[in-house]
Amino acid sequence: MRFGFVVPWGDAADVGELAAAAERHGWDGLFVWESLWGVDAWVSLAVAACRTSTIRLGTMLTPLPRRKPWELAGQVATVDRLSGGRVILAVGLGAPETGYANFGEIVDRRIRAELLDEGLTVLRGLWRGQPFSHDGTHYKITPSEFPTIGNTARAEGVPIWCVGALGSKRSMDRARACDGLLPQVVEDGVARQCTLDELRTIEATTDRPFDIVVEGSRTEHSPAAWAEAGATWWVESMWGAMSDTDPVGAAMERLRGGPSR
Repeated sequence: MRFGFVVPWGDAADVGELAAAAERHGWDGLFVWESLWGVDAWVSLAVAACRTSTIRLGTMLTPLPRRKPWELAGQVATVDRLSGGRVILAVGLGAPETGYANFGEIVDRRIRAELLDEGLTVLRGLWRGQPFSHDGTHYKITPSEFPTIGNTARAEGVPIWCVGALGSKRSMDRARACDGLLPQVVEDGVARQCTLDELRTIEATTDRPFDIVVEGSRTEHSPAAWAEAGATWWVESMWGAMSDTDPVGAAMERLRGGPSR
């Protein structure tokens, strides 16, 4: 199992400091979340890339349906090249309760699912290089001759982790077509992470390397138990620190303690 940490709160410079500390203290990955507005996740990860050399860097997660996929493709590829191929992109439908209606974002789940599927197609297509075209329901792209740097550090592109809702064939098929699964269960329209028993019900996913990613606090869960159930990544979260007087300091203290191997 690999061990990551998701930053609960902090500016771009803080993320750089936290990433450097995470690398020094044996963590395998450092992740940030994407808000509707505020601190830019990819600027923060670019700072982290310049402060580190081995740790993986990414989002937990990027709400792809509300992003323009061509803009995201360029951001991700830029940080991936800057980091020497250490980026992981985690995507999902997003959480409308975080203020979507306030900013006029799409809240309809069916439409967001369509945008997620098309967005993934556009990301992968652009990373493969020009000429690229796409004729979908929501996005229509024709080949462009404008010179640009769009390649990723690895020829196969950036690894993508995707939320998969257990019990939903469409959602799980989407995740299995990616490089990793963030397993969720949706009950009465509310999503939660799957339980250990639910994780054990997930059948073998693919015949290639594939991550199963779970998130939690070591004070509430045993990473070893999740590993036994099939998880390959444990992402430590401290969302309660957002209300602390010094959330960055709390995160730094946890990172210095090292992962719970």
